[in-house]
Amino acid sequence: MVGGGLIRSLGGWEAIKRMGKRERIKGDERILGDSDFVLQVLEEADETFNRYYEMKRLGYDLKTVEYRVCRIFKIGTEDIYSKSREKVKASARGLFCYWAVRELGYGLTDIARHLGITQPAVGYAVKRGEHIANQNHYKLEI
Repeated sequence: MVGGGLIRSLGGWEAIKRMGKRERIKGDERILGDSDFVLQVLEEADETFNRYYEMKRLGYDLKTVEYRVCRIFKIGTEDIYSKSREKVKASARGLFCYWAVRELGYGLTDIARHLGITQPAVGYAVKRGEHIANQNHYKLEI
């Protein structure tokens, strides 16, 4: 029996005893990376969570996103939900998906169900919407 991979990767029992209780191990580079990397990832995830929470606290939801997208593209809400590939409608759908997923934290599957399209189509729309938002400096905040 081999086992003890984490203990070996830290330098064995002697090295662990020297560390004592003062240093907690947050990661293992064999899987995730060292403790600094894991802490950085956790910090970024916390920032994202805080952003989602703040947007929802301010009352932003899918109706807010619909309203904002329709005003930008000067279209009706039914155009976001249409299956049309017309450029303005596809762009509006892309921006809607981008804001719903990246700003409000909805899952791709949730938005796919909401729009009546496939999950991969939402993934492509999010990328398209990100490009549109960045290129035109669009922000969800009103």
